Amino acid sequence: MSKNLRREDVPKPHFTRLNPEHPRYNEICEVHINACIGGQDTYIDPGTGYIVITALSHLNRGYCCSKGCRHCPYILEEFSEE
Repeated sequence: MSKNLRREDVPKPHFTRLNPEHPRYNEICEVHINACIGGQDTYIDPGTGYIVITALSHLNRGYCCSKGCRHCPYILEEFSEE
């Protein structure tokens, strides 16, 4: 992801990591998008108050840590290896 990140460039979480039927799904996605656009590595989950790692941070790391992160952009690779 680049410095000129657009809203549509920020990936939605994989449904196995955040169910689209979660009551705060849209709110969580909005906070995540804003954090990524702002270049942040983390954001505060609006429901739990926990710190959540952004997709931007994962991409900067360059690989999946296999810990089940909500915004892991490498999850499709993980599922294709099964």
